[in-house]
Amino acid sequence: MTSFTRPFILAAALATLPLTALADPSVAPAKDSLEIDEPGGVPAGYVLKWSDEFDKPGLPDPKLWAYDTKANKHGWANEERQYYSLARRENSRVEDGQLIIEARKEDLKNKPDWGGQHYTSARLLSKNSYQYGYIEVRAQLPCGLGVWPAIWQLPTTDHMMWPDDGEIDIMEYVGWDQDTIYHTVHTGLYNHVKHTQKGVLKHMPAVCGQWHTYSLTWTPDEIREGIDGRDYFRFVNEHTGKGAWPFDRPNHLILNLAVGGTFGGKTGVDDSTMPWQFRIDYVRVYQKPE
Repeated sequence: MTSFTRPFILAAALATLPLTALADPSVAPAKDSLEIDEPGGVPAGYVLKWSDEFDKPGLPDPKLWAYDTKANKHGWANEERQYYSLARRENSRVEDGQLIIEARKEDLKNKPDWGGQHYTSARLLSKNSYQYGYIEVRAQLPCGLGVWPAIWQLPTTDHMMWPDDGEIDIMEYVGWDQDTIYHTVHTGLYNHVKHTQKGVLKHMPAVCGQWHTYSLTWTPDEIREGIDGRDYFRFVNEHTGKGAWPFDRPNHLILNLAVGGTFGGKTGVDDSTMPWQFRIDYVRVYQKPE
């Protein structure tokens, strides 16, 4: 079992990587995706390795979180409309025991890396990496046409190659599909470019504005994703090589709120519903004892 390591904060690779929505979940999941409905939760014997309960007001803990701002100047993937700010309370802060990632309608022309965006938000990367384990995030999603919050993870590396190195989307939500949570993985063989990505669309009536827990169980043999203590998606390691299963290296967690884009903004962005707040009550990572 790999212990926590200090991640390499992704450099130029992340600036050009087509990130979460490269994995455009608007493409229907492959028919052989395995949809399940089984008990989930912390596996027996696992212990808490790292967490953030967001109990210290102010900016997110700099010992635990970094900011991804690298693509601000030339623009983010998927035609997303936001500028991701660095340590700016208007866009990321802890208050009342919650992390708030807030998207606002505003220009930051005074910032040297401003790329002409008319919206601001934040994108946080965990400074703790992990390989395998159970990850649980309790969150409240914003409502509004154009919202695109995500809880997901990527390999911790300086040389990320998408989709070959893999992406695990624990939770994605878009305002135009207001009753659906997307669980998805992407690999060299299974991705939306090839129309082969693996995922499940979970029907969740009126999910925005409600508190739910979103989870990932990641082992050498399978990935399970779920909501509120039940698993709805299972992706099995075929043991046929990296093309099908690149998930054998440390990853880091990503929390972000995108504005619009080819997926999130599929039917437009409603400015009248802003600002949007993506609220996170806690992040907890469990692993087997070493």
